[in-house]
Amino acid sequence: MFKKDPLQIIAFQTYGTSNHFYLRGRALEDETINLEQKGLFGLFINSWKRFESDEIKHTELKITLPNGMILKTVSDDHGYFKVDEHVDGLGALANDEGWLNFEIAYNDVNLKRSIQNSNRFSGELLIPSIQAQFGVISDIDDTIIHTGVVSTLKWKVLLNSIFKSAASRIPLEGAAAFYHKLHRGRSGKNANPIFYVSHSPWNLYRYLEFFLKQNAFPKGPILLRSFKDIFKNKPGDRPQKHIEIVNILKTYPKLKFILIGDSGEHDPDIYKEIVEAYPKRILAIYLHSVNHKKKMLRVSRLYKDFKSTPVLLVKNSVLATEHAKQDGFIN
Repeated sequence: MFKKDPLQIIAFQTYGTSNHFYLRGRALEDETINLEQKGLFGLFINSWKRFESDEIKHTELKITLPNGMILKTVSDDHGYFKVDEHVDGLGALANDEGWLNFEIAYNDVNLKRSIQNSNRFSGELLIPSIQAQFGVISDIDDTIIHTGVVSTLKWKVLLNSIFKSAASRIPLEGAAAFYHKLHRGRSGKNANPIFYVSHSPWNLYRYLEFFLKQNAFPKGPILLRSFKDIFKNKPGDRPQKHIEIVNILKTYPKLKFILIGDSGEHDPDIYKEIVEAYPKRILAIYLHSVNHKKKMLRVSRLYKDFKSTPVLLVKNSVLATEHAKQDGFIN
């Protein structure tokens, strides 16, 4: 018989408030994916492991907060789990940057399997600092990482995801430095929260988390979507990215936001709808220009008479930085 892989728990970096604990993650087998893998065959195997994951379904999990409080949840049919509870006093448990650290473990005594890390897995939840001047909601694909989302039949996206390691992916020039300036804000000490939102499936969470860390982007919640839901969208359904942005706005009703995306896909339409629905909540929209004349022309027409919020089409982070300074977002 084949030896079964040990179990792990991946707690996705999420966000909450001083009295709202919100956690998402997944219980699954550890496929030992090397995020620095080189060689085409090894990279292909890694990609196969990401999407052919062996989930641990219908299993109880235990979350332990720094003050000893215990929360419990159960994984679903695909190994995903969610905790959405009112818990007072969370703000006092967070560090100066607003991160609350906790532990999560399997809590099923009948689980006769080897478990990594002695069944102690770390998780983090962001509670934005009261010093925050604004928040930033950013796309990932072709906004901070080259993906080729405008290429014919999306072949570059497929090629990059399968045959490039997270360590070898190239960030857009100057993006990390610009995001750090936004994070520090006008005073240099604002600790403005950064939220990363993408249409990519949760299967790529570790891949994108590694990329952001390796390229020194500010730490922030990474919000993706379930692979099973990609093919379930019906005509008229809101894109998952739209839903995630609205959830963030509702969670922090007193915080204004800057939206950052690219001009190649759906970001311009989604961001325009967000501004129309929340006209006083969006400080600015920065859209990275893509090398596609028709798409750029469409975006220009889309925002032709749009005056409620500043919209800037930028080719690089230098232009975005200059605008942010002029508007007093950064120093």
